Amino acid sequence: MIEPSPIQPGLKIRIVSPAGKIEKKHVLPAVNWLKDQGYEVVLGKHIFAEHFQFAGTDEQRLADLQEALDDPDCGAIICSRGGYGTVRIIDRLNFNSFLEYPKWLVGFSDITILHCCLNNYQVPSIHGVMPRYFFDENGQPKEDLTTLMQLLTGNSIQYKIDSSSFNRTGKASGELVGGNLSIVCSLQGTFYDLDTDGKILFIEDIDEYLYHTDRMMHQLRLNGKLDNLAGLIIGDFTDMKDNDSPFGQSVHQIISEVTSDYSYPVCYGFQAGHDKKNLALMFGKKWELDVSKNETTLKLLR
Repeated sequence: MIEPSPIQPGLKIRIVSPAGKIEKKHVLPAVNWLKDQGYEVVLGKHIFAEHFQFAGTDEQRLADLQEALDDPDCGAIICSRGGYGTVRIIDRLNFNSFLEYPKWLVGFSDITILHCCLNNYQVPSIHGVMPRYFFDENGQPKEDLTTLMQLLTGNSIQYKIDSSSFNRTGKASGELVGGNLSIVCSLQGTFYDLDTDGKILFIEDIDEYLYHTDRMMHQLRLNGKLDNLAGLIIGDFTDMKDNDSPFGQSVHQIISEVTSDYSYPVCYGFQAGHDKKNLALMFGKKWELDVSKNETTLKLLR
């Protein structure tokens, strides 16, 4: 495994937009906060570009991300937002310099594509909050940002999660992988397909139909992605939709049914994804998952 070094004040952080377009007002407050913490912040040349729904053309977004990947003095790359678009450039990225000078990659949602890619290169990355969501309505740093900085600066972390009636108890440890369910499923059969054997899988999603979520879970099952998990963590499934003719199950019921034949521990309700709280998770590193009757503990093993 190639692990980037923890960041410290004085290091360079690059912010790029590999997918959807974003306004300055959603990025600049985060830039100022990072500078106040002592970091040098460099924005991608096309970070605020617009090309229909994208943050610039494919070539512009590719150039910014490639420059960040290649920078030997950069300690972390934070994606400005998700949306859609990273899949259009992923196969044109060159990771040779990045593997020589590894740095942390931060983001969620569409950025799951990059997490899966780096997992195949055996480089850990961070599923965490992006600049638009650093602060609460009063302009104060959210817990999301606090947990992100804990991981970026090399500290360990432990989460306590409230119990759910859907939980399956048990204790396991393994490398944490995953991200957005739709993205994970879309990458199956490609070079960026996620290896889940012996690992703890985390999934979340937003704005999906219930029947489509059922389809994706069965896709994972049929492809063997659920067979040999060490554990499963269910994050936020936000703004889910139903047809006029109801599907008849909630998201948690869907997942519970699809995974009913397995014995590994399953934790529901971890606060990460597209809801109000997005706690940081380090992919590619070993975690301990302990699902008991009264609560769940998730601990990063350093």
